[in-house]
Amino acid sequence: MARRFPASVFERGSEPDARFSLANERTFLAWIRTAMALLASGVALESLALGIHPGFRLAASALLILAGLLTPLQGWVGWTRAERALRQNAPLPSAPLALPLAVLVSVAGALAAAGVVLR
Repeated sequence: MARRFPASVFERGSEPDARFSLANERTFLAWIRTAMALLASGVALESLALGIHPGFRLAASALLILAGLLTPLQGWVGWTRAERALRQNAPLPSAPLALPLAVLVSVAGALAAAGVVLR
């Protein structure tokens, strides 16, 4: 049998139902799509000549880009933890970076809103 990456996931437990592994992979890809949207939003917010106070616009853009950089990390960590749990017939873990990412995006939205009001 060929070695599979990452070994820390695939060398443990037994092979789960393929439907569960594929659903886990789709969730990982959703995190990646979300990361691309956050990065594009941050770049667009700063690049486009919008009527937003420049300081608030820059801060909101930076937070969106930061969230876009952290989101793939959450996707990878979440995928490995969930796949390992599936292979060991254990409860599925929570998403450790979901709350910090939600806070970053919420603060970025509040900054953008404040930038519109205070322009």
